[in-house]
Amino acid sequence: MAIVAASAVVVTAAVTAAFVLTRDDKGSNQASNKPAAASSAPATSAAPPAPAAPSGNPRGGNDVKPVIPGWKVVINPLHGTAFDVPPEWNVASSGVIAGFEDSKKGDGSPLVTFSAPAFLKEDWCKVDSNKDGKEESTGLAGTGTKGGQGGKDTAGLAHSEAGTWVYAAYSQKLPLDRVKISESKEFTTLSGLKGHYATATVSDIPKENKCSSDGKSIAFSFRNAKGDFASWVMWAAAGVPGEVDQATEEKIMSSVRLAGN
Repeated sequence: MAIVAASAVVVTAAVTAAFVLTRDDKGSNQASNKPAAASSAPATSAAPPAPAAPSGNPRGGNDVKPVIPGWKVVINPLHGTAFDVPPEWNVASSGVIAGFEDSKKGDGSPLVTFSAPAFLKEDWCKVDSNKDGKEESTGLAGTGTKGGQGGKDTAGLAHSEAGTWVYAAYSQKLPLDRVKISESKEFTTLSGLKGHYATATVSDIPKENKCSSDGKSIAFSFRNAKGDFASWVMWAAAGVPGEVDQATEEKIMSSVRLAGN
């Protein structure tokens, strides 16, 4: 995959480098039936740590209101979706792509991506993991929407996305069987959007540095107004102070809706 960016900023989660590219997610990887192949080393990058996103919502718009009072609206015009996040989350612009590098390749190419993201505490933890004199920032949680080209049904897609994202974010150096994925369940959001969701976890992550942590993910897959498969995804650190709890995860997921196209 070729990645072209107007600007690029590196953020990290656990021991795996993440990237943020200003472009849409066309041509990004699509979910498979299992997490991506295991890697032998964490990805690294010489780019500077990511600055905090603006506290306001740069793409909420006056005509799109949150369905959860007091929360911020996150809009993805590419997939025609919207969802809400709590006020302490930072909402990036709609042209931003975020994801995790493939640490097996080690060339900065992405393993997973979503677009129009929002993040919780991008600088939750900082460490110079590769001892190059530059600290990498580890985020507490991130969420966004992605396409599902090649998906056969929402149940299978949600199962795949949940497993792939927790693997990419937290356990690329570990065997695939360390990722535990739930069975997909039917779900209907507050707007009446129907689909399936699944959760995934990885635990007992080796403590390589102070930012190492267990991880979790949740994915809700559905069809957008064009009839295309799409998924809302969240990854988050687990078992840490300030962890995003299950009630908040499900509340955000309940706000997913179709918007625009």
